Amino acid sequence: MKHPVGTTAKTGERCPESGVWKVQGGRTTTAPIAKGNRMPPYDGHGVSWELLSYA
Repeated sequence: MKHPVGTTAKTGERCPESGVWKVQGGRTTTAPIAKGNRMPPYDGHGVSWELLSYA
């Protein structure tokens, strides 16, 4: 079963679903991240990521 769009994950956690992820908060970016990879930091900081769409 897929995790729903809008699922969140923090830097260092395993990516729960392959797709396009967006940094939550002020400065933002998007990145394609594959399921099982570690969620990356953004601009040198730990952040929360939100799933925007499936890969």
